[in-house]
Amino acid sequence: MTQRRKTATLARCPAKFLDLAGRLADAAGVVSRRYFRTGIKVIEKGNSSPVTIADRLAETRMRQMIAREYPGHGIMGEEHGIDRIDAEYVWVLDPIDGTKSFICGVPLFGTLIALVHRGVPILGIIDQPVIGERWVGSVGRRTMYCGRKATTRQCKSLAEATLFATSPYMFSTHTAAFESLRTSVKLARYGGDCYAYGQLAAGNIDIVVEGGLQPHDYLAQVTIIEGAGGVLTDWEGRALGLESGGRICASGDPKLHKHALRKLGG
Repeated sequence: MTQRRKTATLARCPAKFLDLAGRLADAAGVVSRRYFRTGIKVIEKGNSSPVTIADRLAETRMRQMIAREYPGHGIMGEEHGIDRIDAEYVWVLDPIDGTKSFICGVPLFGTLIALVHRGVPILGIIDQPVIGERWVGSVGRRTMYCGRKATTRQCKSLAEATLFATSPYMFSTHTAAFESLRTSVKLARYGGDCYAYGQLAAGNIDIVVEGGLQPHDYLAQVTIIEGAGGVLTDWEGRALGLESGGRICASGDPKLHKHALRKLGG
């Protein structure tokens, strides 16, 4: 059973937070564009994933802005850790989601910014600073894509659906479940990271399935997908929060989402 969030009962996201989120994305974009395709050094983190000075500097800039304007807010960032996670409002930041694409000169990465209120996502931004595309979602408002309303497309049958996943290797412990879904869709493609969620919100693809994600990888997408008419849950159909397990399924059509979850074993 899909556990969709009852967004109608949530308070409308304050405009002042939307304004700050937009400025955070602008600041991160300045850094990303400065270092993109410049041959910068790649650093290997403890988990063998790559990071660059652009990731770290972009997050530092965003954290400084949040601390200056809302010192009581918490922050969870991919590069610089957690600060005041128990605060009423917590910003969740991924300065460059898709660092592997970034270091390869492929403009399919993006900045992810989410704001969580008492554990519930109320705001999200996906920003692609090189192409100049931005999706903004927030509780009480329609998702906007580059200044116009974004709408997912209807697709009630898996046999007609287009599926995206960042990599088939992220399902190493759930290969059978993912293959059950992959072999049921019309077209399956890999890559894209957060950019695939933007294309789902824009009505260009139908399903995004991921595994092994952290909160900074998925929380920004919640309000974006929902505000465009879609659904984003874990594989069991549960609403997403700071402590979700990292197996994510997003669908543009709510009816299609139920079919996808059945294939995944939810």
